[in-house]
Amino acid sequence: MAMITWSDSLKVDIKVIDEQHKIWIGLINKLHEAMLQGKGKEILGEVYTELINYTIYHFDFEEKLFQQYGYKESLSHIQMHANLTQRVKDLKTEFEKGTFLITIDTMDFLNDWLYNHIMKPDKQYASFLKSKGVV
Repeated sequence: MAMITWSDSLKVDIKVIDEQHKIWIGLINKLHEAMLQGKGKEILGEVYTELINYTIYHFDFEEKLFQQYGYKESLSHIQMHANLTQRVKDLKTEFEKGTFLITIDTMDFLNDWLYNHIMKPDKQYASFLKSKGVV
């Protein structure tokens, strides 16, 4: 059972970013499913790594658009990206040390962050980018 389901309310109406958000949701769901199935540390670690790598890729993509089009709120948005990336890396490090388990609280954190980030700051930059002709 998927933890996060894509819906039109999550659309920013920039095709490539919506597709990237869907992949990101899929990775969070994959981590959630692995946790629920009690997958071993190695499998969970691999999924965590995949999530981190895709998060970095996605944020880099967005940040290049900010630079290309002169998005004035880019510094605060980039800081949000850096904070989440570091938080997820820290969680993975704690998980690998055995001092942390992937729990529903972790999954709720990722879910909440995703929804709050897409629904507010992402939709804000999307309006700006669409005004510049990005579709």
